Amino acid sequence: MNIVLAASEAYPFCKTGGLADVVGALCQQFAGRKGHKVLLFLPHYRSIVRVSSLKIVPGVYLIPVGDKIEQASLSYINWGNVLVFFVNNRNYFDRSDLYRTQEGEYPDNDERFIFFNRAVLEGCKFIGFRPDIIHCHDWQTGLIPAYLKTVYKLDAFYTRTRCLYTIHNIAYQGHYSYSAFRKAGFHPVDYTPEKFEYYGGMSFLKSGLVFADNINTVSPNYAREIQNDPAKGFGLGGVLQARSKNFCGIVNGIDTDVWDPEIDPVLPMGYDANEAARGKKAAKQALQQQCKLTVDPAKPLLGIVSRLDYQKGLDMVLGLVERLKKQAQFVILGMGDPMLEKAYQSLARANAGTVSYSGRLDEDLAHKIYAGADLFLMPSRFEPCGLSQLIAMKYGTLPVVSKVGGLVDTVTGFDGKNENTATGFCIETLTPNGLYNAVNKALTVYKNKVLWNRLVRSAMRQDVSWDKSAQMYLDLYRKTVI
Repeated sequence: MNIVLAASEAYPFCKTGGLADVVGALCQQFAGRKGHKVLLFLPHYRSIVRVSSLKIVPGVYLIPVGDKIEQASLSYINWGNVLVFFVNNRNYFDRSDLYRTQEGEYPDNDERFIFFNRAVLEGCKFIGFRPDIIHCHDWQTGLIPAYLKTVYKLDAFYTRTRCLYTIHNIAYQGHYSYSAFRKAGFHPVDYTPEKFEYYGGMSFLKSGLVFADNINTVSPNYAREIQNDPAKGFGLGGVLQARSKNFCGIVNGIDTDVWDPEIDPVLPMGYDANEAARGKKAAKQALQQQCKLTVDPAKPLLGIVSRLDYQKGLDMVLGLVERLKKQAQFVILGMGDPMLEKAYQSLARANAGTVSYSGRLDEDLAHKIYAGADLFLMPSRFEPCGLSQLIAMKYGTLPVVSKVGGLVDTVTGFDGKNENTATGFCIETLTPNGLYNAVNKALTVYKNKVLWNRLVRSAMRQDVSWDKSAQMYLDLYRKTVI
């Protein structure tokens, strides 16, 4: 198959969150299987200038955005067996951040991604690559399915092209005013509630849901939640119910070339499930030293690597730290909500030796937390899939998770009887007391080293790779192009 993936970010080229990890890993999975040609299209952000060996596609092509005509150009790099194309327009992408400033989102994000969506489609024509399927990710590429079914409906180049649309987080919808619809160049006759109209404006995400040939999200349980729970569907549950025959959930995996404690270069020693106790002891000591915590192998260490956001439930962790700071240590790595950042900074200053907070992007420290912590906290209010719990299990750090979204699909909570199959702990009721009870239960189990090590080995032996899920995506591609 000729496969095009279109996304606003992909690791290792540009990243703000899990979307980038998923897109990057999928590209490599598909390209590593015979019979597929894989192209990835990304915006050419300022940060991508640091990528070496970029080659330029000669010439420019034109993209209409409202009453303007913008120029697009392409550069590319061979990334293994994947061709990565960067769509360049300095006006839209030569900026310090991918989506926002400290004051908020860029006010022209609608124009930026209208341009990118059409530039992907025109870019395929510009280089002469006719895709069998275009796999679009999240709201930033939600107009590609709509363009294929409207503006490009009679374009012979795309006669056989089909589109899969993946929702990574339905809370982010790309909701803009009616002016965005006009800038995008769609015909006014299509501005109806059944198609583009959305609360008097338009939603890029809704457009993808309406027009894509098939839709999926990143875990089976999240697929059920966003159809049936209005609070989790964020206004689009009805659209998904109408398209339920073309909608499914495929759980994420992790890139085990990047996330593997046996070969991880930043750890003091490699370890597998059989050597977990010794390897994690060394990792814990190194983490305590780096984060200026009291070095104490017996003290349970709780880790967090996360975007600081209401969704993640990390406001509840502030109170948990106060209740457990005499019994445990905490290491938190993350950026996001300024109020939460300040709260964690204050907590760390007031509890030196017990609490460490780092408000920056630090991949090496993230690896060290996954390996050196004993427990990993994810009290999410909603979680489409989550990658952190998968990484934590791979590193033998038992996750404490809420019973939502993909966390239900990937973590088996210890119930006192399932010691041979449990891989973590579940928060039965997502309240401050519910979180405290779940962590307190885990800390009680932690004292029983035989049982604890059995749970660690069980977690580490789970298959959290992309192998099964990537094959499910390829099967869905074949179903879509028939």
